[in-house]
Amino acid sequence: MSDQQQFDVVVIGGGPAGYHAAIRAAQLGLKTACVDAALGKDGKPALGGTCLRVGCIPSKALLDSSRQFWNMGHIFGEHGIGFDKPSIDVKKMVARKDGIVKQFTGGIAALFKANKVAAFYGYGQLQPGNIVRVKQHDGSEVELHGTNVIIAAGSDSIELPFAKFGEHIVDNVGALDFDKVPKRLGVIGAGVIGLELGSVWNRLGAQVTVLEGLPNFLAAADAEVAKVAAREFKKQGLDIRLGCKVSNTEVKKDGVHVFYTDDKGEQEIVVDKLLVSVGRRAATKGLLADGTGVQLDPRGFVVVDDHCHTGVDGIWAIGDCVRGPMLAHKGFEEGIAVAELIAGLPGHVNYDTIPWVIYTEPEIAWVGKTEEQLKAEGIPYKSGSFPFAAVGRAVAMAEPIGFVKVLAHADTDRILGMHLVGPNVSELVHEGVLSMEFKGSADDLARICHAHPSLSEAVHDAAMAVHKRAIHKAN
Repeated sequence: MSDQQQFDVVVIGGGPAGYHAAIRAAQLGLKTACVDAALGKDGKPALGGTCLRVGCIPSKALLDSSRQFWNMGHIFGEHGIGFDKPSIDVKKMVARKDGIVKQFTGGIAALFKANKVAAFYGYGQLQPGNIVRVKQHDGSEVELHGTNVIIAAGSDSIELPFAKFGEHIVDNVGALDFDKVPKRLGVIGAGVIGLELGSVWNRLGAQVTVLEGLPNFLAAADAEVAKVAAREFKKQGLDIRLGCKVSNTEVKKDGVHVFYTDDKGEQEIVVDKLLVSVGRRAATKGLLADGTGVQLDPRGFVVVDDHCHTGVDGIWAIGDCVRGPMLAHKGFEEGIAVAELIAGLPGHVNYDTIPWVIYTEPEIAWVGKTEEQLKAEGIPYKSGSFPFAAVGRAVAMAEPIGFVKVLAHADTDRILGMHLVGPNVSELVHEGVLSMEFKGSADDLARICHAHPSLSEAVHDAAMAVHKRAIHKAN
C-alpha cells in the first residue's frame, strides 16, 4: 500500500451531491479528493453517479426521442405536416443517449481537472480517524486522510426478492438499454421512474401495464394534478392499475408472468419485459468500517443533523444516502452547503422549496404543500388556478392540457405551494420556488409582468385568481 495521502476534503462518491461538494471545496481553496467506483459502458471510469449515467440525463434523452416519434403520429397532423410511416431505430436512439451520457460524464472529469480535484477510481470505505481506504480498479489500494470526509455514496434500485434483475426483469438501468421495443412491458410502481420509462416505451409502441400498490395515483402530488395526469396517460394508452399487490413473478418461454392481487382478487399478466421501480435505497453497504462512529438508521441511511453533519468530527454526509428526497438537485445544494460550511462560510439548504418534477407528457411539477397537506395541518389558505387551454401560447403549440395552481396563506397571502401539470412546467415551477424562497405573496406574483404570449402567463393568471381577479377566466 502506498503512503497515506493528505487532503482537506475527501469526498466518497462522484454523483450529483459528491461532485458539487468536491468542486465547490476546491474553489474555496481546499485540497480536495473525490473517490468514485462507477464505470461506463466502455469499462472506463464515469463520474456523475446514477443521475448522469443511468438516471436523469439518459432518461430525458429517451423521453425526448420518444416524444418526437409520438408527435409524428399524433400531433404533426394538426400542424398540416404529413409523411409516410414513421419508424424508430431503437439501437440508434440508445446510441444517441449513450453519447450524451459520455459527454456529460467526461465533462465532470474535465471540471475536476480544471479545479484541481484529485480523482481516485475505485471503492472507498471510511475507516476510523477520517481515513478513506480506496480499492482502485487496477487492484492497488491507497489511503486518503481527510481533515473532512463527505460521504456521498448515492443510492441503488430496490430489488424485490421474487423479481431478481436479469435479462427479462430490469431496473432503470436495463430499461434504458432495450435493443428493441418490447411488445408487452410491465412496470411495478407508478412513481417517477415507472411513469417516465413506461412513457418512453409506450410512445414507441409497447403495450405498457403499470401495477401500483397504493390505492391513489401519485399520492404525493396535488389531487387535481394527479387526476388530470391520470386521464392523459390513459388516453396515451398507459394501463395504470391501482391497489395492486405483486406477490410473485416467473420467467417462462412466453414471457414474465406477474402475479398480483387487487380488489377483485388474484390476477396475472404476462409481459416480455418487467421494469421494477419500487424505490431506491441508500448505497451504504460496506461503506463504513467498524469503529468510525458514523451511524446508519434502520433503512441504511447515514444519520445526520440539519447541516448534514454525522456527529463525528469532520464527517459529513449528503445526497441520496441521507434523509430527505432522493433528488439530484437536493444533492447539488447539500454538496455546496457542506463545502461552504467546511470553509467557514454560511451554508444552508431550504428543504421547503425543493421542486419536484415528473418529465412525462404532460409534465408534472410542484413545490411546497398540497391542498391536502394544508387541510390536514389546519392551515388556512386561498387557491387560484388557471388552465393552459386559455393560454394563447399553449394552444398555438397544440398543448392545451393542464393548469397551474397557486396556494397562498389566507391571512398573510404568502405563497405556500405551486402545483402544475402541462407543457414545460418543469421550467415554470421555478417561479413558485423563487417566490417562496423570497417569502413572496400571491399578490407579488400577480403584479409581476409576464411576457405575452408565453406559457408563464398561466402562472401569472393563477396568482391573480387567488384574489379572484384573473382576466382570462371567470372567477
